[in-house]
Amino acid sequence: MGRSKFKMLDSLSFQDFDENSELIPLMTPEDEAEINNEVLPEALPILPLRNTVLFPGVVIPITAGRDKSIQLIKDANKGSKVIGVVAQKDEAVEDPTHKDINNVGTVAKILKVLKMPDGNTTVIIQGKKRFKINQVVTETPYMNATIKDVPEAKPAQKNEEFTAIIESIKDLALQIITDSPNIPTEASFAIKNIESNSFLVNFVSSNMNLSVKDKQELLEINDLKSRALATLKYMNVELQKLELKNDIQSKVQSDLNQQQREYFLHQQMKQIQEELGGGVSYGEEVEEMRLRAKDKKWDDKVAEHFNKELAKMQRMNPQVAEYSIQRNYLDLFLDLPWNEFSDDKFDLKRAKRILDRDHYGLDDVKRRIIEYLAVLKLRNDMKSPILCLYGPPGVGKTSLGKSIAEALGREYVRMSLGGLRDEAEIRGHRKTYIGAMPGRILQSLKKAGTSNPVFVLDEIDKLSNSHQGDPSSAMLEVLDPEQNSEFYDNFLEMGYDLSKVMFIATSNSLNTIQPALRDRMEIINVTGYTIEEKVEIAKRHLLPKQLEEHGLNDKAIKIAKPQLEKIVEGYTRESGVRGLEKQIAKMVRYAAKNIAMEEAYNVKVSNDDIIEVLGAPKLERDKYENNNVAGVVTGLAWTRVGGDILFIESILSKGKGNLSITGNLGKVMKESATIAMEYIKANADNFSLDTEVFDKYNVHIHVPEGATPKDGPSAGVTMLTSLVSLFTQRKVKKSLAMTGEITLRGKVLPVGGIKEKILAAKRARIKEILLSEDNRRDIKEIKSDYLKGLTFHYVTDMHQVLDIALTNQKVKNAKKL
Repeated sequence: MGRSKFKMLDSLSFQDFDENSELIPLMTPEDEAEINNEVLPEALPILPLRNTVLFPGVVIPITAGRDKSIQLIKDANKGSKVIGVVAQKDEAVEDPTHKDINNVGTVAKILKVLKMPDGNTTVIIQGKKRFKINQVVTETPYMNATIKDVPEAKPAQKNEEFTAIIESIKDLALQIITDSPNIPTEASFAIKNIESNSFLVNFVSSNMNLSVKDKQELLEINDLKSRALATLKYMNVELQKLELKNDIQSKVQSDLNQQQREYFLHQQMKQIQEELGGGVSYGEEVEEMRLRAKDKKWDDKVAEHFNKELAKMQRMNPQVAEYSIQRNYLDLFLDLPWNEFSDDKFDLKRAKRILDRDHYGLDDVKRRIIEYLAVLKLRNDMKSPILCLYGPPGVGKTSLGKSIAEALGREYVRMSLGGLRDEAEIRGHRKTYIGAMPGRILQSLKKAGTSNPVFVLDEIDKLSNSHQGDPSSAMLEVLDPEQNSEFYDNFLEMGYDLSKVMFIATSNSLNTIQPALRDRMEIINVTGYTIEEKVEIAKRHLLPKQLEEHGLNDKAIKIAKPQLEKIVEGYTRESGVRGLEKQIAKMVRYAAKNIAMEEAYNVKVSNDDIIEVLGAPKLERDKYENNNVAGVVTGLAWTRVGGDILFIESILSKGKGNLSITGNLGKVMKESATIAMEYIKANADNFSLDTEVFDKYNVHIHVPEGATPKDGPSAGVTMLTSLVSLFTQRKVKKSLAMTGEITLRGKVLPVGGIKEKILAAKRARIKEILLSEDNRRDIKEIKSDYLKGLTFHYVTDMHQVLDIALTNQKVKNAKKL
């Protein structure tokens, strides 16, 4: 056979792999007989292939990138040029062993080796005979194995069924080439010129769009007739897929033509409707917008901008994408409540009644709202202040906004900022692309229908940053009374007046709010509730709400104040009432279940019923029986969810005077412990201590609940009292708690979070509280109801602390130091 340019089939399509290479001849029956008579060597180097299977007689190019494969090809090319080619079971395996390859492969001859520019080696190989691996001899520097021949069972020469199968394979191959637009017609000449039946089957099998697993199964079929039949089956599937694909493409083309036809018909119908006076033309749509604009209360500048944009829309082709954007833009202009305000209700007594009705306690917040209403009533043009309700979860910060809106007679809008990280959510998108939208500020005002709603910005401390901008910085213009009269939205492309909006932000923490943003807001501290307040809130609000939500009336279950107090003390440990509401909901569900199942239950809830429904009390607090142990003192702490109590424990052990501090403490608390220890050493004579004690004993200070990080200076007096109690073995006064910072001179400095700490002390049944003299002013700001049952001791130095906190009574079994 002559030699010319060579092209090969890959998934039944032709691909050039080397324009300058000579033709590799197709296998003739004589070539096939010569190969069948070849004797295989006893052992061969094995080349694993990732994603292809080599069939006898077929020529394929392969790319070798692995070091082992490159070395194998280099050695084989210098020698006999004969290798064993086997497909991998999993192409993802980078360094395959004998367990990762199939047992049956094809002996191949290296026809040409090409060095590619990317460093890889491309090898053109031709399959000879099938073989089976007997045993892998070595795996380094590449795999070598002993092999044995796998003979091919061929049908008789005049087998009519096999002849029909071969003819069908040729016909199907030619039909696939004809129907596929990706395969050049020259491929049909290659199929027609193949004389060997065996090579035809192998050639088609090799070039079909099959998985490596399916091709390997074809290779392992010993009977040529069975392999030809399996190949024919796969070809039928391939032809059906190709016909289906061509049919879909034809339908898509037909649908597209149909859409174009319908478009022109709609255009003609629209023109006819306009002539007959029916339907809405684009001109009428523009005119409708112009009529709506006459009723808007906007100034001349906004009106001029609107008319300019409306004229721009008139000049646009209605079929272009920008037309819909422009129409949405103008619709926003018409929907926004420009200079439309609801009338404020200045009945301050009514407003106070609404606030008292919806929220028990929160006197500071209510007083601030009434003050705002009073000033607004007198001036009638006051810029709205930016209030930030700051406090622990569940104290009613968000729901307070609804009450304020009702008291003022304004619309209520709420926008959750938790997790918001795209600046465009605040400022909007630029209207230069499809899908652009205004920011959520303007969207909310559009829904409210007025330009002076009560706007609650929920969870402002949980704004986050991303590559899409900094939303907290975008909020600066929104919440600045000096700037928000001209708030610029990217979509609106002009200023909008937000100065009449009453913004109320809520926050659990001030630390995560950007300082510049925090500076623009008036912080109102919404602290937690006392036990008495929680009981009242449960009675007035939580229980009726849960009865309504569960479809029950107020006669279905009755929970008296003592039982509510037991639920508060034993099952909730929080500043707010969200956890309390969940416990009450359990009690209501208990009643609902019994009513639905027609079972008897106690309508009046008893203590036993509470234990039955809610389980044993989970939060029984320490009753301070540990005052008989030296070195245990109760401190007061502030947390993000309110106040809490903590215990400082100290203990002595024989050693060399080392100080150990545990309990997941921060740097400041560790410094407080060090200061306390050094103060005691410096004033040992005042405490009647022998200084040798500090060299003979190790001191260990521990703050329980080690899983909780703790830091701050307010535990200084507590640690010093604990250490003096330990060294002197004197009892600490019962039901006493303290908080304050200390200095090396023994001075007691003031600390923050006093109200939260006092609430925590009341929840824990503390009777006496020891504070710095400078914290006296904080106590004066606290409502007197919170202070009932508490005795306060104000001190200026540590000697006063120790005189008050420590009794003269020694603990039992006191250590002799």
